[in-house]
Amino acid sequence: MTSPRSLMTRAGTWLARPGAFALFAAYVAAWLIFSRESLFEWHAIATAATWAMTLFIQRSEHRDTQAIHAKLDEILRARGEMNSQLTHVDDQEPEEIEQLREKTRSAE
Repeated sequence: MTSPRSLMTRAGTWLARPGAFALFAAYVAAWLIFSRESLFEWHAIATAATWAMTLFIQRSEHRDTQAIHAKLDEILRARGEMNSQLTHVDDQEPEEIEQLREKTRSAE
């Protein structure tokens, strides 16, 4: 069974994909078609703008994180100092990564 934390991580990753923008566009299209009376209400427009900005920020952060991981992986490979435990750290949940970092800090 998938844990709620794992589902949240997967949802966050999915929201950085182009499919999330398609879902957002479908939502806005449905809003324009079925709720014409609220077309110019500030609350509805603010909600759509907030959702759009959240998706853009999530996409940007995901891109930056993936680029950093790729660069770090290449540096570790080039130096030959790969730690087998760290090679798959990005597959873990955020709480597990925090525990690993704490353990590494205390070992120094």
